[in-house]
Amino acid sequence: MGMPPEFNGLHTDDDPSTAGDEHDCTRRTFLRSATTGLAGVLALDFGPPAGAAMRALPLRLEPSALTGGCARVDGPAVIPGAVWYEAQGENDGLAFRFAPGALADMRFLTGDIVAESPELAVFQLRLREGDDGPTFTLTYAVLPHAEARMRMRAEAISQNRWQFLREGAWLKPMAGGARADLSKVDQMEIVVLRKGERPVRWCQTPLTVTDQEPPRLTEPRLPKGALLDELGQSTTREWPGRTRSLEELAARLEAQLAAAPSHKWPSAFSTWGGLTGRRVTGDQPGKYFRTHHDGTRWWLLDPDGHPFWSAGLVSVRVDTPANYDGLERALTWMPPMEGEFKEIYDVRADGRRSINYLAANFIRTFGAGWYDKWARIALGELRRLGFNTVANWSDWEIARAARFPYVRPLAWGDRAAPFIYRDFPDVFDPRWDADAGRFGEQLAGTREDPAFIGYFLMNEPTWGFARETPAAGMLFNTPRCATRRALAAFLAKKYGDDRAISNAWGFETTLAAVGEGPWSRTLTPPAERDLAAFSAVMVEKFFGALSASCRRVDPNHLNLGIRYHTIPPEWAVPGMRSFDVFSMNCYAERVRSGEMEKIAAMLKMPVMVGEWHFGAHDVGLPASGIGHVRTQEDRGRAYRVYLEDAAARPWCVGVHYFILYDQSALGRFDGECYNIGFLDVCNRPYEPLCRAARASHERMYDVATGRVQAYDDAPEYLPRLFL
Repeated sequence: MGMPPEFNGLHTDDDPSTAGDEHDCTRRTFLRSATTGLAGVLALDFGPPAGAAMRALPLRLEPSALTGGCARVDGPAVIPGAVWYEAQGENDGLAFRFAPGALADMRFLTGDIVAESPELAVFQLRLREGDDGPTFTLTYAVLPHAEARMRMRAEAISQNRWQFLREGAWLKPMAGGARADLSKVDQMEIVVLRKGERPVRWCQTPLTVTDQEPPRLTEPRLPKGALLDELGQSTTREWPGRTRSLEELAARLEAQLAAAPSHKWPSAFSTWGGLTGRRVTGDQPGKYFRTHHDGTRWWLLDPDGHPFWSAGLVSVRVDTPANYDGLERALTWMPPMEGEFKEIYDVRADGRRSINYLAANFIRTFGAGWYDKWARIALGELRRLGFNTVANWSDWEIARAARFPYVRPLAWGDRAAPFIYRDFPDVFDPRWDADAGRFGEQLAGTREDPAFIGYFLMNEPTWGFARETPAAGMLFNTPRCATRRALAAFLAKKYGDDRAISNAWGFETTLAAVGEGPWSRTLTPPAERDLAAFSAVMVEKFFGALSASCRRVDPNHLNLGIRYHTIPPEWAVPGMRSFDVFSMNCYAERVRSGEMEKIAAMLKMPVMVGEWHFGAHDVGLPASGIGHVRTQEDRGRAYRVYLEDAAARPWCVGVHYFILYDQSALGRFDGECYNIGFLDVCNRPYEPLCRAARASHERMYDVATGRVQAYDDAPEYLPRLFL
């Protein structure tokens, strides 16, 4: 598999001399021990005193201590040379100590791992400068019962990229924490960050610090054999409701297809899913969805003028891809890639490959024409459950054909202006205006569709996940760009000369150094405040240009914002005034009412939740999802509490649940493997959740208008287990 563009300058070809036993060759080539490898010993020979030249790489690291309730335990010899550990609680793990500078020339940190626990094990690697210095973190998970190879790139420490590619059973590596200086880092931890109720057991080889790229693990050991059965279900767990045969599957799908035309929305819904018993006086029918404040609360209005509260379901599509790169032997059934099952295979732009067992199950039942039958079943299920919106990441064209209200995600096409920090573009680059001008063109095909509610400009910009502002991230990562020059001009206007900015920031610097060139100085609080102020300028220019482009092409539909991953920092909020609706993803037990109400007041617009969910561990998936409860019945209660609490809030105009289908037990493209769907990979509904959703959707307008109180019988909420 090819590497993403960010790594084009790095060697990616495996050494042909390692063509024998992959595991032994890896240890010969990349591991070098300076000791006998006993537990509790750091296998580094530091040689001369500090300040002298360090020993050449590669170097092997072993734990110097075990922390918290972590203990060394006995286990099978799955990986030669690996040690078994068991962690009782979160933040239990392994501690490593070494001389400052030991990692200075590191390009990769690598080691092999197998996690035995049936629930997902989420780990965090922490690199720290001294006891109290900056700490870089890399969060990742290991798929249960499959060997994984960690291959952390040293460039992750720059913080210019949030998430790296999944590799086999090594899942969703994400950079976080602070930027650390590898020449000063002298300690490392690997801890269990999140876990299920049982202890986490895993075996792990010593870690290797290397300046060469380790080979990928292409033939991982699978201690329990294949991980997915021929229907796409987990082979390592049992649960009630598991589909036992192709015959059972086919009978279910045939029955769902026959029943689909009979499913109806709640009787209180209008033609478009709005409140049929009320209509805004004087509003013109036959228009499009729009926002409205009735003096008491915010609403959307449907095309006929009825108040509309958006109960949406995300990813209404055939969406259970199992990423099998490096895990082909984990599949019980893998049909030929050409012929009848060609459509179940997919290759992402970054080269990651997946197989879709949900699609295969429909093909095996219906053959040619299966997709149309899936669409009829899916929209029938949405009506049965009372959803009135086909939400983000969906096949919105099936909704348009059925005149079912829907939203759309927008995406970048070709662009000329570069990114300057994560996915933040150089908005002062002369080419940016043309990029932004083209962005809205993707709306041309739906601008006159009354079923179309509105569009999301983007989803969870990754610069928002950083601790630092976009301007600060740009300063450290992009030596030369138009936005840095604009930053220097912004500061020149405020301070006038180099002496004034140096006095204000508390260290010697120049406006020229801010405007161009490498930057490594630690930022003081006054400097961070100035960079936050300029980040606000950047954000307003960014979102303002995209919003204007979209309105030029489509003045009829709602700009639903960017689905920010949480409550945004206060400096960023004014830059979102160009939206019609502020949207954010809110994975909590209830909507975050105090902060969201404040944003609604600041922006003078309503709020929509783009994603939320609850999952459990009782149906064969390795992880629950971000919201975690004990059973499927509890998922239903959690759904009712969240949705009805949101409907009662006068600033909220809708919540969109993530997602229609469970994720694959093998994990999707990045490794997420959650029980968060209304249906499983065999199209079996989780009926306790389905009944709860229908009950809340039938009364959501009564809750929103204050006629009844919101449902409040909350389940027990468990510690979160997610990536």
